[in-house]
Amino acid sequence: MAAHTYHNQNGVIFVPLHQLTASFPSVKPNLVLAPQPFVPLKPSVPQALAPYNPPVLALARMDEERSISLFQFMVDEGLVLSPEEEEKRRNIILKLKQIVLAWIKKVAWQRRFPRELIAATCATILTYGSYGLGVHGLESDIDALCVGPSFATMAEDFFVVLYNMLKSRPEVSEIYCVKDAKVPLMRFKFDGISVDLPYAQLQVLSVPENVDILNPFFLEDIDEMSWKSLSGVRANKRIVQLVPDLENFQSMLRCVKLWAKRRGVYGNLLGFLGGVHLAILAAYVCQKHPNATLNTLIMNFFQTFAFWPWPAPVILQDGMLPTTGDATETRSLMPIQLPCSPHEYCHSNITRSTFYRIRAEFLQGYAMTRDILKLDFVWGSIFEPFPYTKKYTRFIKIYLSATKKDELGDWVGWVKSRFRCLLVKLEEMQGFCDPNPTEYVDVEVTEPNVVFYWGLNPSRSSYTDIESVEVDFMKNINNGFQDPPGRMKLSIIQASQVPKSALRDTGSGKWTKACWKIMDYNQRRIPMYSQHLPHYFVGYVVANAGPEYSCGGG
Repeated sequence: MAAHTYHNQNGVIFVPLHQLTASFPSVKPNLVLAPQPFVPLKPSVPQALAPYNPPVLALARMDEERSISLFQFMVDEGLVLSPEEEEKRRNIILKLKQIVLAWIKKVAWQRRFPRELIAATCATILTYGSYGLGVHGLESDIDALCVGPSFATMAEDFFVVLYNMLKSRPEVSEIYCVKDAKVPLMRFKFDGISVDLPYAQLQVLSVPENVDILNPFFLEDIDEMSWKSLSGVRANKRIVQLVPDLENFQSMLRCVKLWAKRRGVYGNLLGFLGGVHLAILAAYVCQKHPNATLNTLIMNFFQTFAFWPWPAPVILQDGMLPTTGDATETRSLMPIQLPCSPHEYCHSNITRSTFYRIRAEFLQGYAMTRDILKLDFVWGSIFEPFPYTKKYTRFIKIYLSATKKDELGDWVGWVKSRFRCLLVKLEEMQGFCDPNPTEYVDVEVTEPNVVFYWGLNPSRSSYTDIESVEVDFMKNINNGFQDPPGRMKLSIIQASQVPKSALRDTGSGKWTKACWKIMDYNQRRIPMYSQHLPHYFVGYVVANAGPEYSCGGG
């Protein structure tokens, strides 16, 4: 409609009569639209005078139609799982709970607890992340937290006893332990679906299945690692409690995550927005517009954060938490407060470059969705992949490789955990760098590899001392990596040198979580026996592994 309209000096839009009546059949051709006073028009007059603000009924109808078309878009994009896939994931959680229950009773038996105490003790599984919020897709993994009582240790009972119980299950494959992550965990596939399983230890003798993790009683005297492990679960649970309409929130968050991935602004490790950031932003909009349709929520999402006065923090309305006043979180360019604590904020790696990119995408989303009467509007345009080769003339190519395929994921995960250092260095030299989060594969190379292409500032000099950047970054990533490192090569290439097949699928490429294995299976392993039950064998550990987080294997 915009192409056939124009404004007069009084700010009134002139709309061709035939277009107006075709778009809104309820509008009578001889009347001016309400809420302005209407004036009869002669049939020969080619134009109808319409106010700038369309009628409420027309807006409501268009809003409903857009919401319906967005739901259909979600289905077409595979954002909604089939009942069979949902049931498969529920069964996995149920089986994990049964395994963990058997595990904790075995640990209690090893401690030589009385029979009645063994029968009474419990541990449980709590979900978080996309699965915990109900916004998981077909390719999503399951984030599940094992919560155990005070006598079950991470070093022996979780990483050895539970590891071996899981490894012996026919449904479990590709299981290994992660030591050096901020939150230690086990990673494995259960019936083909990836599962991340960290551990939290509560200072109780038994953890009920429906434990209220927001209850301060269960948080007393827990260690720092358990607190970190619990933060994701607590944030998820509080978000679900605070949103006025859970189904609307879930639908909105599914769309927002797809938008962020397609537009190249998703991924906390590369300085963009992570899942918890987007969940809180979506929940904030839902709180401000409790009765809005899905279309209106998406429109207000872009409008709200396109003009948000950063670094003012985004804080959900929560009557249970004390008011913090005019709080400002200065450690982040885009501070977002966790909903379960007035003093905790989402971990952020946002830099000047990624801040600019996120803001630019918010503004573009607002510009594309603000006109609800745009007749040629289609939702697919909002989710178009970001056109990197049209925006940038030069790229930094980050080539990562390993000798074996099963070692590549660990190497890539480790390097990604240090990417912020590289990004800040490139910003110092170039002023701007756009780290495309999507991972690609160089098909012309036989060795297992992953490639990243980051856009460079087109206004800066084409010269960059990339060799010195590579040397500095290699020193950074070699510091602390447990296994022999893989290979990394940095190079500057022109947009014409980027494979067309590489940047065609932005937002749908492979994603590798930051992780690395504790043990090398070629290393010598020694048997481990229970500290509480002499001569009771619990599993194997690597001969030179530290005792604090020994990893079961065998």
